[in-house]
Amino acid sequence: MREFLNAATSFPAVLFGAALAVVIFFWLLVLVGSADHHSFDGDLDTDLAGVGGVPVTVSVSVITVFGWFAALTGTVLLHRSDASGLTRAGLAGAVLVGALLTGLVVLRVLVRLFRRRFPDEPPPSRQDFLGRVCTVRTGSVGTDFGQAEVTADDGSTAIVQVRLLAPADPADPAALTAGSAGLLYAYDDAGEFFWVSPYDRALDPGPPTPRPRGAKRPTG
Repeated sequence: MREFLNAATSFPAVLFGAALAVVIFFWLLVLVGSADHHSFDGDLDTDLAGVGGVPVTVSVSVITVFGWFAALTGTVLLHRSDASGLTRAGLAGAVLVGALLTGLVVLRVLVRLFRRRFPDEPPPSRQDFLGRVCTVRTGSVGTDFGQAEVTADDGSTAIVQVRLLAPADPADPAALTAGSAGLLYAYDDAGEFFWVSPYDRALDPGPPTPRPRGAKRPTG
């Protein structure tokens, strides 16, 4: 126990010990809601260290914890050695650098494993709705008004603004009215709405039927 305390209060382990105390205090503040773990994300560019996308506070915490263990182990071994004077000071500096590198390497390994297990997914975009069939939810759709419901890949639905390129005749059976189907074929960034056209679900051939293995293609 005395050896542990001597090492923990000696250079360089004492530096990591002080940093560890700050880290623990910070996360206690996060737990009680007095701090945000994203507080410092805009202050540092973590992409340069290869850990982009990870909150700065999490990165610093991992480096501090594993750096403290490495520094403590190195300091214990340094105390057990017979080195003294400049040699001891040089070895202590090497322990400090080695502890920092250990924390950084462990952080990068953990980030790599996390990204492999939970790959980044691109955020949903309005462009994902292009080419989809929607259902009109307003009484009619015109050149300046209209809303429709569209289904995303994950099964969720969204209400989007839709417009017709040309005025529709209400007496036209193909006019877009409440409950009718439309095809989203373009998106207007300035107006933030989709261009829609009438769509006949009966004409949808559906997904292609897979051809049995070994079957020959029909010849004309």
